[in-house]
Amino acid sequence: MSCTVSGIGLAGFGTVGSGVWNILEEHGDMISSRSQGSARLEIRKIAVRDLTKKRDGNAPAGLFTTDLMEVVHDPSVDIVVELIGGTDAAFDLVAAALRAGKPVVTGNKALLAERGAELFALSDEFKAPIHFEAAVAGGIPIIKAVQESLIGNRIESIAGIINGTSNYILQRMTEAGLGYPEALKEAKDLGYAEADETLDVNGWDAAHKAILLGSLAHGFLIDYKDVYVRGIEKVTPLDIKFASELGYVVKLLSLVIEQGDGAIEIRTQPSFLSKKHILASVHGVFNAVAVKGDHLGEALFYGRGAGQGPTASSVVSDLVEAARNSRSDRGFLPYQETGKLIEIDDTSTSYYVRFSVTDQPGVIADIATILAKHKIGISGTHSPVDADNPDADFVEMVFLLHKCPFGQLKKALAEVEKLDCLTDRPVVFRIETI
Repeated sequence: MSCTVSGIGLAGFGTVGSGVWNILEEHGDMISSRSQGSARLEIRKIAVRDLTKKRDGNAPAGLFTTDLMEVVHDPSVDIVVELIGGTDAAFDLVAAALRAGKPVVTGNKALLAERGAELFALSDEFKAPIHFEAAVAGGIPIIKAVQESLIGNRIESIAGIINGTSNYILQRMTEAGLGYPEALKEAKDLGYAEADETLDVNGWDAAHKAILLGSLAHGFLIDYKDVYVRGIEKVTPLDIKFASELGYVVKLLSLVIEQGDGAIEIRTQPSFLSKKHILASVHGVFNAVAVKGDHLGEALFYGRGAGQGPTASSVVSDLVEAARNSRSDRGFLPYQETGKLIEIDDTSTSYYVRFSVTDQPGVIADIATILAKHKIGISGTHSPVDADNPDADFVEMVFLLHKCPFGQLKKALAEVEKLDCLTDRPVVFRIETI
């Protein structure tokens, strides 16, 4: 059986890049056999910033270069793999590869979410595909599922826990009663959080992934500037305690929900989720994506969302796909020129709202009056006594509110904030019924 060899150019040889090298070294023959000889993959060039840095993997020194563009212009390279991250140098590299007619494999969700429109246009113009399975949920094959396995379904909703760092932090705050700073430090000490944890905890890492899934599921490119994103930095042990008492867990959820008119809502934020929901049992650094199709019904995709092995596994899967279909499949093309995103103020859920107030008569009535004025129903209130300080002048008061548009709630809360009894801004969590 003849074997077609595809030369690979790796840009980046950190955790994931060295993982790709290790998989190809260990399983190269198996991969070639499983692909019936169509995908013999050989790494021909590796671009890194520092040639002296000690690295995992036993790649020969002669493969390395500090010139990023060598992985594009080397004639022995057929497929370019971008693993450097960021959106500037990575964009230049990917754009150059596409203009050279070379397929690209990337795990860079920020690049595709923020500059995907430009890159997919180049992909179409130069007939060079972009493959990006590793950009969402590490080793979970959710991109291929949405693009291929579910192609016969109208995708009604996608709900995901797709950032392992945030999920681990929230779990430790839940199980061990840690505050956010302590849980974050533990995550860093264990290597679950980067030295700069910003994108993980502010919600944008997950939001970038949700944007890609939403674009694939609904056929139009979503502008990241139109997406509502909130992180976990303001979640407190008190809110987690209240959530548990009410039958919920707090999770950083990414949601893409189709409405009846074809418009979609897309958002990422910490939310209350019923303990009975299957996503509530996703712990640690694991990821999970629940997809609902009109014919399929509900399906769950679960696994490790990051790390060397899982992410490198997805990169290698894309490499095989690129080698098999190097000129015939462009990865993703919008099939709708435009689509409609629902404004965040027009999206509706039930809510948990915590008020910090002075302990005085009439507080509940004052807040309830304002909520009623804005036609927002109350399903329950909760104001536990602090056993350690029963005579405190300040109390935390929780209102559970019926479903209403978020903009309606914002107007009501802006009025509540003017009350003299409030000692801090209200804290709001959506109660999701996915």
